[in-house]
This record gives sequence, structure tokens and C-alpha cells, in this order.
Amino acid sequence: MHTRSTSPAARSSVPAGVVSGMGAGALWGLVFLAPVLTPDFSPWLLSAGRYLCFGLMAFALLASRGRVLLKRASLGQWGNLAWLALTGNTLYYVLLAAAVQNAGIATVSLVMGFLPVLVSLAGQRDPGAVSLRRLLPSLLLCVAGAICIGWQALQPQLQPQQRLQHLFGLACAVTALMSWTAYAVGNARALARLQDMSAHDWNLLTGVATGVQGLLLTMPALLLDQHPHAGHDWLRLGGVSLVVAILASILGNSLWNRMSRLLPLTLVGQMILFETLFAMAYGLMWARRWPHPLEALALVLVITSVLASLSAHRTSATTRATG
Repeated sequence: MHTRSTSPAARSSVPAGVVSGMGAGALWGLVFLAPVLTPDFSPWLLSAGRYLCFGLMAFALLASRGRVLLKRASLGQWGNLAWLALTGNTLYYVLLAAAVQNAGIATVSLVMGFLPVLVSLAGQRDPGAVSLRRLLPSLLLCVAGAICIGWQALQPQLQPQQRLQHLFGLACAVTALMSWTAYAVGNARALARLQDMSAHDWNLLTGVATGVQGLLLTMPALLLDQHPHAGHDWLRLGGVSLVVAILASILGNSLWNRMSRLLPLTLVGQMILFETLFAMAYGLMWARRWPHPLEALALVLVITSVLASLSAHRTSATTRATG
């Protein structure tokens, strides 16, 4: 047996990645409030508005050097960007907005809380992955926390028509979970293959691809919208779309991409728990109430889950360094 020292850069990558993941979760948690702030607009319009703003801002930020980046991206990368834009942005947000409007934030938080389990399972063969045996305590805590978050939502006293609406929202949340899992895994692997492009530039190119999809979505979204809206309603939709695009799509995605380059995929999955944590906190602040006992327990379990995952990765890294 011999001992190999771990470089300072390697030792510092995990804390920096975790901080970036926390920042991304804090910003992404805001998207759960957007459907609540604009309840009269369809999920299609919410997604189109948000990603039109994202695409325009990404295009503006790329204006000075966009031609170079556009040429640098290969045809295969553009195909990958289109797929990531669909699974992680356009389709995902349509499903998320529909889920929140029909089933509420608690149920959506419950379902999205299972994302770390799926991402960790998908990343088992990636470099730096930690075995399921070491991740098991963290994953069990994650599941327990998610169940606590949505326990009351899973046992509502609903009328038959309300129950159908709730089940539709739950189905949308599950589909959103699958869509974002595909994005998280695909994006982390795409970033690992990048050599001559920064994570921020990759995010902006994703924004351009998403903006094109948002533009294509606008006309059918307007045709499908059957509700009349006053001028101030459209202003509110525009304001919410712009704020969410800046905070979640530009800043949040940049932090997430930075984190994805610093952390192994199995730990990347754990970081999405911060979105669940902040979404729940924002929902409570919006409702102007303290968490119920189960909700408070869920927050403790979520935080403990992330700490357990960090401990598992630290132990694994030490074993590899001394093995």
C-alpha cells in the first residue's frame, strides 16, 4: 500500500461545487412560485414567456463573441443542446407549471425530491462515482425527507373532480422528474467532454437553443389559451418571466454548470435537494406560515441527506488517495 497526496485543487473542488449547488438551488426554487404568481396563464405560456426572455438575454450576452462560439459548436453539440434545452427547460417547465397549478408545491417537491436517487443510479459508471452501498444512508434520508414533504398532499380530503386534478398534477410531476433526470445526466456528461468552451458559454448556447424552442411554442400557446387577460395580467406575466429567466435560467444554470464540472455525477444528483429545500421555504413564506411538524422534519432529513452524501464522497476520495 502506498499513499498519494490529493492536490489542493482537488480538495477545494467539493466545497466550491457544493456552494455553487446551493446557489443554484436557491435560485431554481423560485420557479415553483411563478405558476402561483400567474395562475390564470397556461403552463405553455409560462414556459414560452420564460424561455423567450432566456433566449433573448443569452443571445445578447453572446453578441460580442457569438459568431466565434456558434462556429466552434459542432453539429453534434447543437443536437445535444437542442435535446438538453427540451428536457431541462422547455418541456420540463411546462410539466412543472402544470404540476404546481394542479397538485400544489408540496406534491411537486415530493416528486422532485426523488431526483437524487435517479441521478445517482444513472451515474454509477461515471468517474468519481460512489458505490450504492456508501450512498444508501443518504438516499434513504432523501426518500424519507421527500415523503415527509408530500405526506399531507398525498392524503388530501378531495372531491372526485379535485382528485382527478390532483392525479393529473402528480402525473405531470413524475414526467417532469424523468425529463429533468435525463437533462441532469446528459448535461453533466456533455460538460465533462467540453475542452474549448466554458460552462457559462455552454449555458448561453443552451439559452439560444431554448429561446428558439420558446419562440416555436409561443403561437400554439397563444392559440390554446382560452382565457381573456387584462393588460396588467400580461405585464405581470412578462415581469415574472423576465425575473425567472435572469435569476433561474442565467444565474442558476451558470452555477449548476460550474458545480457539474466540480463534482462527480452521484454528488451532482444530491445537490438538487437544495432546490426542494428552497422551494419549500419560499412556499411557506408566500403562505405566511411556519412549517408543520412533518415539513420541519423533512427539511432536517433533506439537509442530513446532503451531509451524508458529502461524507460518503469524502470517505471515497480518501480511500482512493491512500489505496
